[in-house]
Amino acid sequence: MEEHSFSLQGAEYIELDKVLKILRLVESGGQAHEFITRGLVRRGASAETRKRAKLRAGDSFTFLGHQVTITE
Repeated sequence: MEEHSFSLQGAEYIELDKVLKILRLVESGGQAHEFITRGLVRRGASAETRKRAKLRAGDSFTFLGHQVTITE
C-alpha cells in the first residue's frame, strides 16, 4: 500500500474530495465524487460516502491501494 500524508498547513479541515484531487489520486472532482459515492474510500472499517466529509489532523483513509494521513 502506498502511503501519503497531507498537511493542513494551519487550516482547520479539508474536504475529502479535495484531498483526492490535490494528491492526484483522481483526475477530476466528478471522478472523486463517483468513487466516494461507490464506497471506494474507507475510514477505518467503514466506507466513507460523504463527498465533502471534513478531514482534520490525525484522520486517515484508504483509497484504491493508497493510505492517506492528514497532518497539521
